[in-house]
Amino acid sequence: MKSETRDKVFYSDILVRFSHCDPAGIIFYPHYFVMFNGLVEDWFNRSLNINYADFITNRRLGLPMVNIQCDFVAPSMIGEIITLSLEVEHIGKSSIRLFAQALFAEKTRVAAKLTICVNSFATGRAVPIPDDLRQRLTAFTAGRLGRPEPQAQDSVTC
Repeated sequence: MKSETRDKVFYSDILVRFSHCDPAGIIFYPHYFVMFNGLVEDWFNRSLNINYADFITNRRLGLPMVNIQCDFVAPSMIGEIITLSLEVEHIGKSSIRLFAQALFAEKTRVAAKLTICVNSFATGRAVPIPDDLRQRLTAFTAGRLGRPEPQAQDSVTC
């Protein structure tokens, strides 16, 4: 399965498996939320170039979904390869609002607004978005990922 970032959107393909489906052979709707969480993890690792596992285990920062608004447009069936997409709609002090979709043949199956919040494991409270993450989010929303950032020039030469 492929994943890529283009035009300020992260895309990741996923196979609809038997384990995702109800007896009718369509995705049981709560599985989309698990898929969207996996999409965020893949976005961190493959597009933002921030190790998600390290963010959670070593930095002790979580990214829980604190608000979800979701429209289920059409069912996805076992055996289909759907494309999940993710866009950043808003970067707040400690939260990030995302627009995520599940697409098949370029048609929307599910559309969701997901708000995630940076959370400290030590306090159990929201904390400001770390500077490195904010810089990568800003680069992502500007379509600059994959291009080197301009470096400041020192006025003193050694």
